[in-house]
Amino acid sequence: MSPQAVWYAVILGGGSGTRMGLGYNKVLAPLAGEPVIRHAVRCFSGFVRGAVIVCPAAERDAFVSALDGWAEFPIRFADGGPTRQASVAQGLQRLPPDATHVFVHDGARCITESGIIARVRDAALECGAAIPGIPLSDTVKQVDPDGRILSTPDRTALRAVQTPQAFALPVLLTAHRAAEADGFLGTDDASLVERTGHPVVVTEGSRTNLKLTEPEDLRMAEERLLSASPVPFRIGTGYDVHRFAEGRKLILCGVDVPHTLGLDGHSDADVAVHALMDALLGAAALGDIGKHFPDSDERYRGISSILLLRHVCALLREHGYAVGNADVTIVAQAPKLAPYIPRMRETVAEAIEVSPDTVSVKATTTERLGFEGRGEGISAQAVALLVRHTA
Repeated sequence: MSPQAVWYAVILGGGSGTRMGLGYNKVLAPLAGEPVIRHAVRCFSGFVRGAVIVCPAAERDAFVSALDGWAEFPIRFADGGPTRQASVAQGLQRLPPDATHVFVHDGARCITESGIIARVRDAALECGAAIPGIPLSDTVKQVDPDGRILSTPDRTALRAVQTPQAFALPVLLTAHRAAEADGFLGTDDASLVERTGHPVVVTEGSRTNLKLTEPEDLRMAEERLLSASPVPFRIGTGYDVHRFAEGRKLILCGVDVPHTLGLDGHSDADVAVHALMDALLGAAALGDIGKHFPDSDERYRGISSILLLRHVCALLREHGYAVGNADVTIVAQAPKLAPYIPRMRETVAEAIEVSPDTVSVKATTTERLGFEGRGEGISAQAVALLVRHTA
């Protein structure tokens, strides 16, 4: 990237999803475990200093949630306008003062290859405006309002254009101001720049640069994303500790274990399940149990940790993961846990929807060393394997 150029992206997040049969904004649809808009934003990693997401005002919270935890570059939001052109103009107004160049992209193009972005960037640095395009493979006819053919253009000189379109910011701002003054409504940002007389270069696009429109497009996009993933599985670890307390039940892996003391905690204090939940969440990079089930929330007071574990597994499914296997180690001097381990394995397996033979639960002591050995509490460790799925 040129040291003089500071690139940002304006990403359009409108889309009713009607043709896809969704009944809601298609860029919020799940795709390979993440919302479409998150994939679209990720395309610009390494290319931009930040991005502006233009979305309907009523859906702002849903977009913020879809991008929760995104940290690769800052994101701002702008309210969408009545037309695509107006929405882009709104996004341009939200760019920071240091912006010199901008990509304008459709959020529904969520698997754009880095080569496409690099080509339009480099061309725009040269001439101020560039767009990706692909040759037409079908014959094109110009017709009148009654459907009668008027002419057959030479398709060798025609291109189907895509996004992102790349511009020096002053070039695009000038074009938008001129269009607004003249009451001109273009089909894309390049058409606004063209009418000012500024040249626009067409670079090589790709037929795989899908714009999600039909239900089949989601399936094809997911196949491409999952096939391109270098790691089809993820591994996470978890660790938790709870002190003993009087007047509470001792619950471990969802099983009520007879003992004179229970474990202290906001929920049922199932230390083993807590460690397992952290392992699962960690494998998917989704935070920890403190983020999802804070002890400041009264909804979780006394709740069964097995219920929370089921919630975690539902979240994993939403993000495209299935549990491969889990291994839990409980560290306690007392009580003896061996008689209860078979039921623990079955209980956990049922909660995470796997076979019991993929769940291991082990118990050990510390030879009376440490807080576990002194009988002050119990700790637990867990390891979990997640597998990407396409279902």
